[in-house]
Amino acid sequence: MNDDRRSHTEVRGRPSRDDTGTVTAAEPLASRLSALARSWQREGDVTATVQAIVAAAVAQVPGAEQASVSSTGRRRNVVTLASTGDVADQVDQAQYETGQGPCLDSLDHQCTVRLSDLIEEERWPAFTERANVLGVGSMLAVQLYVEEDDLGALNLLSSKPHAFDDRSEHVALLFASHAAVAMAAALRQGHLREALLHRDVIGQAKGMMIERFKVTDEQAFDLLVATSQRTNRKLHEIAADVVRGRQLPQVPGTRRI
Repeated sequence: MNDDRRSHTEVRGRPSRDDTGTVTAAEPLASRLSALARSWQREGDVTATVQAIVAAAVAQVPGAEQASVSSTGRRRNVVTLASTGDVADQVDQAQYETGQGPCLDSLDHQCTVRLSDLIEEERWPAFTERANVLGVGSMLAVQLYVEEDDLGALNLLSSKPHAFDDRSEHVALLFASHAAVAMAAALRQGHLREALLHRDVIGQAKGMMIERFKVTDEQAFDLLVATSQRTNRKLHEIAADVVRGRQLPQVPGTRRI
């Protein structure tokens, strides 16, 4: 089966088509990468974790001079979550605006992509024209993913052609696997904290409504839900308005407060 026909699950986490097979086993990076992963868990939030990841990528992946992490955000727009400098930001932006480049291919096809020599590259002409002005010589993009969850792509840049070889790819893939686990953990912690905050504010709003309208807990919640649906706003936003004293949802049969 050729590369063009391989499924996403067959290519994700694997070397690119340019890999020559000269590196047959991962280098003994386990202890170093494990220590990095533990340090990322101490960052406290997703933004700090991803920023620490891109900084470490430059230090760990052979050939890398700058790095960034791109991810698909709202409305399927690709955005840069963190970078190590202006050039990385501008290279990402060039890909987003032209709609082509190694990062986008890595995200779209869930595979590793190596751009060995920008001058000789023919796959992304609109992007490479802009990247050449930015002084890019070569690039490497690897996917960040955990089971059933695609988190983005790690983009590595160098001003030199052929800066990334087979060893670079294998180190980058090992690095990305640890980074993805750290990112997923930070996202879960962030969502948990957000959920707890939302639960607290909804509870406060229900308490105020129970006291003001003499309704039950269930009735207070139903009123919040009905207001959320009527106004097309999130439930926790309606609850926050109640807590801040802006306006209480209207109980049927009463005048608006």
